[in-house]
Amino acid sequence: MTELGPVAWPPVPIRTERLVLRESEARDRAAFIELFASPEVGTYLGGPRPSDELERTAPEVPGRRPGFFVIDLDGAMIGMVTLDRRGAERPGHIRPDAGEAELGYMFLPEVWGCGYAGEACAAALDWFADVLPGEPVVLCTQTANDRSMRLAAKLGFTEVERFEEFGAEQWFGVWSSLPPSG
Repeated sequence: MTELGPVAWPPVPIRTERLVLRESEARDRAAFIELFASPEVGTYLGGPRPSDELERTAPEVPGRRPGFFVIDLDGAMIGMVTLDRRGAERPGHIRPDAGEAELGYMFLPEVWGCGYAGEACAAALDWFADVLPGEPVVLCTQTANDRSMRLAAKLGFTEVERFEEFGAEQWFGVWSSLPPSG
């Protein structure tokens, strides 16, 4: 993964109606471990990671890098949203030279179904459109992940292609802050 590009980081925390998107802090470490060790969260991401391994290997402040937002609800981390460059070695690209910005997200199971993922991802996409105007964002998810497929549609991603990766069919879509031409 390469850096997002010429963006100031960390940004001022982004406030939505219910959430704050902010930079990671040391107090988030336990929630990170819970998130990556969760069998429910890992269902479409290659499975959970062992808690003891995460305890040993997670940095004191996990996820502190450009494009990585902690999603905070009432002072506690409930998930994360990322904007990274999609690796050229992976299938699914809309540019010949690859390197598109890719949206990713993970939320603790106890907050699923509350609309937080849509609210947080929309805010992150708005931020991205402000700092890198006109640049498209891609998203890839397993077609079996109904929740993620619905979220992609709600956020305005449109399907580009489907392909096999990680032993499962993947849906690959694109979002742009620019209105369609024509």
